[in-house]
Parts: sequence; structure tokens; C-alpha cells
Amino acid sequence: MSATDMPHWKRNVGLFLTGQTISLLGSMLVQFAVMWHLTIETRSGSVLMLSIVFGMLPQAFVSIFGGVWADRHSRKLLIMGADTTIAVVTLGLALLMLSGVDDLWVIYVALAVRSVFAGIQTPAVSAMIPQIVPTDQLMRVNGMFQSIQSGMMLLAPALAAAIYASFDIVAVFFVDAATALIGVGMLALVTVPRLVRADGADGPVSYFGDLAAGVRYIGANAPVKWLVALFALVMFLVGAPSYLTPLMVTRTFGDEVWKLTANELFWGGGMLLGGIIMATVGPRIERRVRLMVGSVLLTGVLVAGLGLSTNMWVFFGLGLLIGIMFAALNTPAFTIIQERVEPEMQGRVFGFVGIVITVAMPLSMVVFGPLADQFSVESLLVLAGALLVVVLVALLAVPAARRSLAEIDRAPEASASAAAGSEEAPSEAGAPSSENREPAVPQDTADLH
Repeated sequence: MSATDMPHWKRNVGLFLTGQTISLLGSMLVQFAVMWHLTIETRSGSVLMLSIVFGMLPQAFVSIFGGVWADRHSRKLLIMGADTTIAVVTLGLALLMLSGVDDLWVIYVALAVRSVFAGIQTPAVSAMIPQIVPTDQLMRVNGMFQSIQSGMMLLAPALAAAIYASFDIVAVFFVDAATALIGVGMLALVTVPRLVRADGADGPVSYFGDLAAGVRYIGANAPVKWLVALFALVMFLVGAPSYLTPLMVTRTFGDEVWKLTANELFWGGGMLLGGIIMATVGPRIERRVRLMVGSVLLTGVLVAGLGLSTNMWVFFGLGLLIGIMFAALNTPAFTIIQERVEPEMQGRVFGFVGIVITVAMPLSMVVFGPLADQFSVESLLVLAGALLVVVLVALLAVPAARRSLAEIDRAPEASASAAAGSEEAPSEAGAPSSENREPAVPQDTADLH
């Protein structure tokens, strides 16, 4: 849809982004506060490992069904319901701890419940954006959202530390519950058009049928399939440096707290700057896949450079550049999916993307983490960077992958001509349909108010 079809889109986007920013801040406060609380109280690596398992794996599992629900039901109500439930659970945890119940299992249960509803909320958020944003403004809004998320990564640790040090972890839980309810209230004011499913699936609910249709859709939609594969590759091999850089800072440059903080600030600042760049110039970039591929190649070189760096400030600067490159991959990728995937399928596609994100990075740590106890972090970073470049080149050497990724950058007419000469996609429910496909590229972006 164009801006003329959404006369109040700026108001809706403003309310949506503001509410999600406030809600996200509260969630990140809890994330940091729980990590610090468990570290201080237990000093146990096993406890931290279990907190990550309970805090991430439920989201990965539920994202499969969360994507189906996002395509079946009101995405706005799903987001509001998930945020409200998270607020209630967090408030319950705070009251339990105030009453003296502070056993680890209570925290694990709360983390698991929060993770479950995050698996419902996240695909709905990504899929709802195209419903309230004109097609030619998707890159800009996604860039703004990326900047907001990165900005929270810079603000949340400092704010969480201030609240936790001045009060205790219970105070952080109360703040999170309040921010979640504020976000729900602001989202309630957003007008979201009703989603009409073109596949005729507004009838009897068949969740597993919808799930199977989503799998078939990704398998039949070659550009989306290879785009998700590219995302998985980067998440796995960039997960290692993102987790191991604090260890390298400690071993190589010193264990002063300010150095570890600076490392986080440079990575987060790079993603913030990258989001701003994408929001500013991204809508004018036509060859988005070339931008993404170039970003991944440069990321591989920069990650290897981390391992070769002997100067701390050069090391921090490379982290900042990697953050920018990540935004240059993430923002166009989400925009392409929002533009090219039928609205009634976006929840399921983003559900699978969520699984890639929540599984690939922890899996990366499972592989590279133990190796860091046997080998130097520097050697592992060089290995990860080299593997990223080699595997990407190998991926692009596959003719089907190269053609599918190139198709994304073609004009709609060229894509249609290419599709006419290629094997037709399956016709069952959930397969791509030329009758109801969104335009393959954004509309004219010369007027960017």
C-alpha cells in the first residue's frame, strides 16, 4: 500500500514505535538484572547456562506456532496479550520474592514463561509492521526500529545497574511490569487494518495445516528460502565473536570493568549507527541483496581482523564496524520479507526467522565456547571470519541460490518474466500466488516525508 492509502500512518507508526520502545526497555532491564543477580548470588556458570536455556529455548519452539497464530488472529491483540501476560508474570515474580520466595526454580519458571510469550509476540510485531506502514517507507521504519533496539542495548545496562544498585532486583521487575502495560496502552491506540487472508483460510482453524503450509511456502519460495539460509549462516558465525569478545578483552587487554563496558558500547553503537544509516539512505538503495552480500563479506573480514588486532582501540573500532554491517544485513532482510511475502504468510515466515535467530547464536556459543578453553580466542575469531567468507562464497556458487537472490533485486516485470520461464511453485494452500503477491520492490521513494 502507498501512503495515500494510509492517511494516518505516521500517527500509527509513532504510537507503535514509542510503545514498543518503552516495553523493550523494561524487558532488557530484566534481562540484565537477572543475569547480574544470578552471577552475584550464585557465582555459578551452570546457573547462568540454565538461565539462558530457560530464557531462549521456549521462544525458539513457540515461534513455530507463534507465526501461525500471527497469520490466524489479530496481530495487534496477540502483541497486547503477550505483553500483558509477561507483565503479570513479572509482577507475580516480584511479589513472590518480596514474600521471601527466591528459589532459583521461581526465576527459571518466570524466564520460561516470558520466553514463551516472546515467541508469540515477536513474529506478530514483524508481521504487523507492513499493515501500518506504506510499502515505500518500510526500509525507513525498519531502520528506525533497528536503531531503537540498538539504542536500548546502550541505555538498558546503565539504567538496570542504577536501579539494581540503588534498590534491588524486585524494583526492576516492577519497572518492567509498568513499561509493558504502558506499551499495551499505546498499542491499543494504533489503528490496524483487518487482514483478509487470500488463501481462504478464515474458516475452520487448522494450526498444523497452517504450519505445514508455511513450511511448503518457504520451500517453494526460493528467494525467501535462500534469504533465511543467509541469515542462519551469519547468525551462527557472528554469534561466536559477539559472545567471545568480552573473553578476549579480559585475556588480552585487561579485566577492568570499563574495558568490558566499552566493548559493549562500541558493538551496540555500531548497530545504532547502522540503523540510523539504513533509515536515512536505505529507501534509496535498489540493489539490496548486493548490499547484504557485501555486508556479510565485509563482516567476515572484520571478524578475522578482531582476532588479528593487537591494539584495544582498533579492536573496539572493528566491533563498531561489525555492528554497522549487521544493521546493513538485518534491516534490508526484514524489509524484503515484508515486501515480498503475502501478508497472510508473514507471521509464519517471521516465526521461522525467529527460530533461526534464537537457535543459531546460542548454538554458535555451544560450538565455539568450549573451544575457547582449548585455543586462543584470537584464533577462533580468525577461523569464524574465514569460515563466514568461505561458506558465503560456496553458497553463492550454487546456481539456484545465486539466481534466487538475484531475483530479489529485479524489477517486478523482470521477476515475472523470470518466474514464467522457471518451474511453477506448488498450488496448494500457502504456496506463492501471483494474483495476491505484493510488489517485488518498493514504490518510488523520491518523496520521503
